[in-house]
Order: sequence, then structure tokens, then C-alpha cells
Amino acid sequence: MSMEERPVLQRVVAGDCAYWSDLALAERGVVVAFSERGGGASKAPYESLNLAAHVGDDADLVDENRLRLMEALGMGAFRSALTTAEQVHGVHVAVVDSSSAGAGAFAAGPRPPVEATDSLVSTAAHIPLMLCFADCVPVVIVGPGPSVAVVHAGWRGALASLPGKTVGILCSEVGCESADARAYIGAHIGACHYEVGSELLSQFVNTFGTFARADSGGLDLDAVVSASLERAGVARCNIARLGICTAEATDRFFSYRAEGGVTGRHAALACVL
Repeated sequence: MSMEERPVLQRVVAGDCAYWSDLALAERGVVVAFSERGGGASKAPYESLNLAAHVGDDADLVDENRLRLMEALGMGAFRSALTTAEQVHGVHVAVVDSSSAGAGAFAAGPRPPVEATDSLVSTAAHIPLMLCFADCVPVVIVGPGPSVAVVHAGWRGALASLPGKTVGILCSEVGCESADARAYIGAHIGACHYEVGSELLSQFVNTFGTFARADSGGLDLDAVVSASLERAGVARCNIARLGICTAEATDRFFSYRAEGGVTGRHAALACVL
């Protein structure tokens, strides 16, 4: 895919699983995916393609779900190298290589995920990076090399500009300019459903501008994350958004707020082939 082509997300159905991807990235040796919640083995309240090991779901079912997604993506051969993180709503970025590949790959396995990390970066081939979500903003960044990153941006990560910070680290790893990167923003809670306290909202307005406060009065995480990426040097035309609110689409995505705090997690995944 030439750099002149704009990134775009389209829905793909593979068997019982559905995910969103930029299929043209395959020409650059990259797979990007934002999973939906259907096609899995988990039971209520985690039904059905819950990919998170920390929410109380049966570990064997989580591992079955992860396998189903990997196979749907045509990456079943890389299942044991799947790398996840202990997401803590922090700002730590971890660079993943062969030594950390497979961290947290199996919910029922002995190897823990990457400790206290909310952003994963890699230039290594055949190491799928995966983070889990249920309202927070999933961001995937793709750079030359090829190189990839997956970012978990809740309000803390967004306020600290974790997406932009990740762009800087990814570009440093491969020696490229941030203008050479492109970003994908998956489903997350929309401003109409994301009311926060006035003090917190003021912090976002002071840091990013008045656009952080939506017309509804809620916090516009999409606008904030986009601003973080643009400030880091990613061109606006190189940011693709899924534009789906998780709280309004619980038939296809998990939502912590809309489902009362007990639910599964969908995922953002990226891999260099």
C-alpha cells in the first residue's frame, strides 16, 4: 500500500467471527484487527468472544476464544506468540521482541502478560500484539519497517497523551518520521454516554482545548485521542476511525458502563507478518 492511500477500516466476517481491518495492509506485511464480540465460546455475562483473562470468565473458554480469533485472522500458526499486557490505565510503553513474545498468550498458562503496561510496540515478525477493551479507546499504529503498536487509552492514558507518546517510541525504534505512521481507532464509548466530573473535564479542556467537551457535555475521547496522534505528527488523513459507540452497540461490542461493570472484552490486535 502506498503512503498516498488513506487508511480505511472494513468489516470482515470469517466463520462465526467478525472483525474490522484494513485489508490493504497485507501488502505492507501487517495485520490489524478490532474484534467484535460474536462467535465465541463464553457464556453470559461474557458472551461470547471474550478475549480477556482478568474479568472472571473461564480461562479455558478465553483460550478457545483467542484461538478462534487467531484462526479467523489466518494467524493460527502464531497463537503461542500472542503477547498481551497487564493493563493498568497507566502510561508505560513496552517494546516487544522475541524475548517477550508469548507473554500472557494463554489465560490458563503459566506465563504472565507484560507487567503494568498499556501500550505495546514491535518490529518483530510473527508476534501478534493484543490489548483488551470494553469502552476505552483502542488504537493501532502502523509504521514503516513494518512496525506496529497497540494502545489502550482510557481517560488517564488519553489525558497523558499515551497514543502520541507511542507514536514517538515506534518511530524511534524504526528511525522514521511520525508523518510516515498511520493510526486506526476502534470502537469505544461515545461522548453522549461518557459523563465525567467537571474537574476532570476541565483538565482535558486545559490540555487539549474546548473540543474535548462534547455538545452533550460529555468527554469526547475520540477527539482527544485524535489530537494526541496529530500533535505527535500523524497526519489527520492518516487516521481511520471505526466511529462506533460501544455503549450503543452492545450486540457487537462489550461495554463496561452499559453492562453494569460485569462483561467481557473485545480486542485490538496488530502483527508484523
